[in-house]
Amino acid sequence: MEIKREVMDALLEWKQRPERKPLIIQGARQIGKTWIMQKFGEEHFEYVAYFNFDASDELCREFENTKNPERLIDILRLYTQYPIEPGRTLIIFDEIQQSNRALNSLKYFCEKAPEYHIIAAGSLLGVSLSQGDSFPVGKVEFLRMFPVSFREFLQSDAPQMYEYIENMSEIAPLPEIVMGRVGEAYRRYMVCGGMPAAAKAMLEKNSVQEIENIQKYILTAYALDFSKHAPGKDIPRIAAVWNSIPSQLSKENRKFVYKLVKPGARAREYEDALLWLEHAGMIYRVFCSSKPGLPLCAYDDLSAFKIYMCDSGLLRAMSHLPIEVFWSENVLYKEFKGALAENMVLQALVNQFDVQPRYWTSDATAEVDFLLQKDASIIPVEVKSGTRIGGKSLGIYIDRFNSNLALRFSMNNLKRDGAIINIPLFLADWTDKLLGL
Repeated sequence: MEIKREVMDALLEWKQRPERKPLIIQGARQIGKTWIMQKFGEEHFEYVAYFNFDASDELCREFENTKNPERLIDILRLYTQYPIEPGRTLIIFDEIQQSNRALNSLKYFCEKAPEYHIIAAGSLLGVSLSQGDSFPVGKVEFLRMFPVSFREFLQSDAPQMYEYIENMSEIAPLPEIVMGRVGEAYRRYMVCGGMPAAAKAMLEKNSVQEIENIQKYILTAYALDFSKHAPGKDIPRIAAVWNSIPSQLSKENRKFVYKLVKPGARAREYEDALLWLEHAGMIYRVFCSSKPGLPLCAYDDLSAFKIYMCDSGLLRAMSHLPIEVFWSENVLYKEFKGALAENMVLQALVNQFDVQPRYWTSDATAEVDFLLQKDASIIPVEVKSGTRIGGKSLGIYIDRFNSNLALRFSMNNLKRDGAIINIPLFLADWTDKLLGL
C-alpha cells in the first residue's frame, strides 16, 4: 500500500516556478526523503538521474576537481544510464552531506545553470548545514519534510472518513460514526507512528511484532548515527540525552531536567548534545515563554524547555509501552499517556505553522502546554489525553491575558465553548483549517 505524501504538492510547485533554485529537503532520517524524490521524478519528469554520495567515494572526488556546472553535468552523465537534459531530467543528489564540494556546487548550478532541476537531501543534512562548511548561502531553497502525518495515514486507511473531515465547513460536533472510526484509526496510528515503513506495515495489517521490529531497527540506526557522525566528545552526552527522553516526559510538568540525564550534569555540558539532536531532526525543543508577545521567540526563557521526539511511534517503542494500553483503561498508564498526546499534537502543529510552539507557566500555579503563533495572534493550547478536561490553567491564562481564542485537544467531540474550541486529538492535523472556520 502506498501512502500519498502531501509534500508532493510542494515539490510540484517548485518544479513549475520559473525562478526556482536547487532544492534541499530537510528532515530526520527514515521519513521517506529518498522515496519522495524518486517518486516525484518518476511522476513528473521523463528521466531521473540519481546520485548517492554515500555510496561512491569516486563520485565525491569528482566534485573536488571542478566547480563548472556544465563540466560536472558531463561527468555525471558517465555515472548514469539516463539522459540529463534541462526540463526533462530530475537530478537527485542523495546523502549530499558526504561531500562539501557537492553541496557547494549548488551555488554554481543556481548562478550558471538554473535550467537544471536539482533536488538534494541527506540523512543528517541538518547537522552538516549547521556546521556551515561550503554552504551555498542564498543559492538554494529549503523544504522541510516530516514523518507521515495522521492526516496522510487516514487518507489511506479510511478514505471516506478522510473526505468527510476534509470537507468540514463549520465548528460543529462530528457524527458518532466519524468519532468512532477515526478514533480507532488514531489509536492504531499511535502504535505505528509516522515512520513510513511502520505506517505502511500497519495499513497492510501486518503483525504488531513486525511493526515493532521496524521501529527497533530505526531506533538502532539513530543510535548508530551518534557514533558515526557526531563529534567524539559529544557521543556519550547525545546518547544520554536521547535515552532520557521517556523519563523526561513521564514527569508531570515535562520540563527538561539535567539530573535525569546524569547526576550532577550541568547545562553547558549538554548544550552541544541537544543542538546535535535538534539539527538531526530527532527532537523538538519547546522553550518556556515568559509572556504571549510578538514575536513569540523574543520571550523565550532559554533555561527552561521541554524536549519531544520527532515521531510518537518511536517514542512509544523506545519507552517499551505495551500496545494493549491503547485499547484498555490502565491506572498505571496516566502521566505518560498525557506526554504521548502532547508529542502527537506537537508533531501536528509544527507541520502546519512556521513558528515552533512554546509553552507558558506561571509560578507553578498554572501551565499551558503550548503557545501557538498564527499570523499576529498568540493562541494558548491545552492537551488532554482523554475525555476529562478538568484543570484551571487554560482559564487562568485566558483571564490574565484577555485571550478571546484558545484550543483544547482531547477525545471529546468538536465544539466551541466560549473562547475555547474543543478539538478531538485526531483532528490536530486540521488545526489550521479549523482556525480558518
